[in-house]
Amino acid sequence: MRTMTQGPNAPVLPGRRAAAPPRRPARLSGPRLTGVALGWVVAYGALRIYWRLGHAPGDLSPVGTDLVVLDGWDSVGLCALALPVIIALGSGRALSLDGTARRTLLVAAGGVAIAFAACAALLLLDVIGAILPGLGIEFYPIGALSRSACLASGVLMALAARDYRRRTRAGCGACGGAAAAPGPLDRTPRWAYAAAYFAVAGCLVRIAAQAAVGFGQNPMSSGVSAVLFEVGFVLGGSVLPLALVHSWGRTWPRWTPRAAGRRIPRRLVLWPGAGISGALVLYFGLMLLQMFWERLNGRNPFPATGGLDLPETFFWFAVPGYFAWGAGMAVAAVAYARRTRTACRTCGH
Repeated sequence: MRTMTQGPNAPVLPGRRAAAPPRRPARLSGPRLTGVALGWVVAYGALRIYWRLGHAPGDLSPVGTDLVVLDGWDSVGLCALALPVIIALGSGRALSLDGTARRTLLVAAGGVAIAFAACAALLLLDVIGAILPGLGIEFYPIGALSRSACLASGVLMALAARDYRRRTRAGCGACGGAAAAPGPLDRTPRWAYAAAYFAVAGCLVRIAAQAAVGFGQNPMSSGVSAVLFEVGFVLGGSVLPLALVHSWGRTWPRWTPRAAGRRIPRRLVLWPGAGISGALVLYFGLMLLQMFWERLNGRNPFPATGGLDLPETFFWFAVPGYFAWGAGMAVAAVAYARRTRTACRTCGH
């Protein structure tokens, strides 16, 4: 008797079970994630050593070096410090650590991840210079690649820490959420509105500082790139923070052609909000710390260079304005992420 091969559209014969649908590939986690992070940091550390031994290319950034905060052998030391932390996060023994030891390991991983990100702070200028080449911000390709690899090291470290946290806490096996984790927000909280308008206020402070010294006192070149930058600057400091908290950031307004009433893709608002806010907090947060350090030592943080002579007061308004803009938008982005998150079908969170 001939048997029939059951294809995807063939009927299910009596007495037989339907073939199970193909399983989705598992996300990168556990030993695989640890292996990727470990290999990446080892490779990047080897590159740092090779450059430090006299094989580094020429200028890698406006300040000469490719990284800030930790450069040279310090950056090699950061990579060396990251290795045992990554190994510990992927170790089976680390799963049985007590609460204090787990928190210590997570704090160490978070500190290393932040250090990697801080070293790559100049990546903000790389992005702007690459997108708008006519703006007058010089682009350093090799330095940008190095900073991207440094930031990727921090991201992989953060992902490994998050994966370890999910595997060592009681929670849902489907989504990895903690047992007591709050579900999606049913409305935007007041603190999110306050954060969004705080971000807008920070942008306005930055604009007011520029108006006080004159819009002609600007190191950027004029032209199409400058116009695009200014448009993006205004939209990023007003529309984007408010879109993270108002309904028109989740649903297309009525006046939108062919899209009115439809849900806005989550990534379209969340990703720019999170990316821009993170870059602003990181870059201008470090700059603010440097300003305090220089002033405490009796030095002008921004001496006149390159024909640009601006009063120090300008920077004490502009830089905190940028930082407030980023910090407020980061908080609003967290609320947007929770407001637009889909509840887990297993645990409801």
